[in-house]
Amino acid sequence: MTKTIRRSLCAGVAGIILALTPFHLAASPKSKGAAKRAEKLDTALQQAGNSGLQTMPVIVKVDPAQRNQVRKALKDLGFKVKREHGLISAFTLDAPVGMLERIAAIPGVLGLSIDAEIGGDQLLSTVTVPKTSGWLLRDTLGLNHVGVAGEGVTVAVIDSGIAPMADFGTRITAFYDFTRGGIATAPYDDHGHGTHVAGLIGGSGASSWGFYRGVAPKVSFIGLKVLSATGGGRTSDLIAAVEFATVNKNALGIDIINMSLGHPPFEPASLDPLVQAVQAASQAGILVVSSAGNNGINPATGLPGFGGISSPGNAPSSLTVGSNRTEGTRRRADDRVGDWSSRGPSWYDGFVKPDILAPGHKMVGPMAPLSTLVLNNPTLAIGTKYFALTGTSMSAGVVSGVAALVIEANRDAFPGGPGLTPNAIKAIFEFTAFDMRDANGPINRLVQGAGALNGAGAIKLAKVIDMGAPSGASRVTGAVVLSDVIDGHVLPWAQNVIWGDNVIWGDNLIWGDNVIWGENVVWGENIVWGENIVWGENLIWGENIVWGENVIWGENVIWGENLVWGENLIWGENLVWGENVLDPSSAEAVSDSELVPGEAETF
Repeated sequence: MTKTIRRSLCAGVAGIILALTPFHLAASPKSKGAAKRAEKLDTALQQAGNSGLQTMPVIVKVDPAQRNQVRKALKDLGFKVKREHGLISAFTLDAPVGMLERIAAIPGVLGLSIDAEIGGDQLLSTVTVPKTSGWLLRDTLGLNHVGVAGEGVTVAVIDSGIAPMADFGTRITAFYDFTRGGIATAPYDDHGHGTHVAGLIGGSGASSWGFYRGVAPKVSFIGLKVLSATGGGRTSDLIAAVEFATVNKNALGIDIINMSLGHPPFEPASLDPLVQAVQAASQAGILVVSSAGNNGINPATGLPGFGGISSPGNAPSSLTVGSNRTEGTRRRADDRVGDWSSRGPSWYDGFVKPDILAPGHKMVGPMAPLSTLVLNNPTLAIGTKYFALTGTSMSAGVVSGVAALVIEANRDAFPGGPGLTPNAIKAIFEFTAFDMRDANGPINRLVQGAGALNGAGAIKLAKVIDMGAPSGASRVTGAVVLSDVIDGHVLPWAQNVIWGDNVIWGDNLIWGDNVIWGENVVWGENIVWGENIVWGENLIWGENIVWGENVIWGENVIWGENLVWGENLIWGENLVWGENVLDPSSAEAVSDSELVPGEAETF
């Protein structure tokens, strides 16, 4: 029997942890006015201290009604706006650290965020069997006989580009380079990450006689380049690309945005300009698929890490994807959560992320000729046309491909209808997912979200949901078997939906009054989670305590096994944070540079 509880997530945990770091312990007192201005700076800018003339790239968020006045004030102060973000009402510029609080004091300025460096979420490791071929990938997802291939669906791949290769034919219908201001140009990829991701989404496998075919081999692509030849870039370019895709959704026919990249979050989702761009794209009717990040394991200690979801994977509307390993087989029973895959909850907000898991281990995709990723890592090559990468970048690409199949299946079933909304697609993926058990046995929603991707089930469900049904009528047009057979095994659907910081689970979910298949999904503040209450006045995971061991990794990930999160924060054996502070000195801060797990991994 399910139980409903009132969620009281301790939203102040981030502030508590930051309060324990040496930076905050050493901070000098400020006047009330200065403190108020400092509150408008994100964590990264606050930690820059007062470095005077040191210049930092920033995104200035402004009240839309006062944008002209703020623009003039910035000009009067001598600042040159490098880019204006109309959709989210913000400016990108370079500013001395000593002037940040002065900018924050301008009437109409809502806050300042660092124009953070971004990168793809992939791991580099020597290729050995088992590796995941396109045929095996489609087979383990139940896709080899589904009758849809993504035709008529367009995915905008925001990445390092897409190389014009045989596997894409003429399906790269437009290409814009945001590393050069968003100019239209011929497709190219001087890094190689975007080409690999696009190949997983919908490569035809033409250079391998179909063996390394992607998930949706007839899908169309829009290439939006934001990463340079080195694989790096800036958040402002990424935001500009998302805004461009949103504004030109109809002109370019964009159904899906794939973002297999990101940066650590430095502020709550409601203040994060990249998250707000994603929210706007989702509201415009585009499904945004984001990688969760590769911060699942601390490479120095081997401890699992929680709270490592990257931005924009922390966006509530994003379909955020973590990784599982297929172990080189079709069967699902031996699948495991990828150690590298970032765990939730999302930092600052406590959203339940990732939303789902998808294959992301040694995935074989097209190799962009002469790209730096390929030239610097020749051991990853599979022949002369393909190479293998691991990471949540790859997993996100797989989900975007399956999403294209889901969209096509629904359009075929209900021609002329309005089609599935992003929220509906997200809920379909979650509802049809398969539960996985991690190495310790129990199902952990902060590790796997709703479960592992079930392509066959998602397509089957999409074929019976009529979004054009009249008000008050059922949108489900036929009976559905709530399981699928893969490799001879019957696999029941998980039948749960995760939305932001809320979870609904149990028998009453199926097409009940609590499920809203529309543009706006509000689950309220209650969580229904089977028989065991795991998230309420106090967060207790499993029978005992799950997180801790006194290790804080950077300011974005919590490592270990001993944390209770709720009205009281119990940290390891020594620290209780509630009415009494026993030993705050036991928490150690670690530098942001340690957020990169492994020498060869890009976050």
